[in-house]
Amino acid sequence: MPTTVASENVALQSGFSQVCVWPATVVGGKKKQAEFVKWIESNFDGVRVQYLEEIKTLRDDTGPGGRNDLLFAVHQDDVAKFAIPRLQYGIRWIEDVYGNKQGHLYDARIAEYKSWDAGSVDSEDDCQDEDEDEDE
Repeated sequence: MPTTVASENVALQSGFSQVCVWPATVVGGKKKQAEFVKWIESNFDGVRVQYLEEIKTLRDDTGPGGRNDLLFAVHQDDVAKFAIPRLQYGIRWIEDVYGNKQGHLYDARIAEYKSWDAGSVDSEDDCQDEDEDEDE
């Protein structure tokens, strides 16, 4: 698989911009990866995806790590029709994983897959009063 120069991350193909995390999901080898892409397309109204990689979560205070998570990218033209149906399967945008302070479960390089910043409801900056921002 092609990789980016800056990291070990898989290069996104043209048009595939939104990376997703499907926790606790195993796909397997090349043949299974192709079947996964076809399965998504047939079960999500023609949504096109690019299989990226499967990674093991890191150990943290809540557990030993080692859970297999699937990373894949959705074509930018299909994001809107995938946004709601994905929730039924527990599929998350990579940005939401980091916005909800779960990024520590992955190697630092995984953050490079983010294409936007979701922020965090846990962040003190996000809880500032709007009037305080105007004074600065």
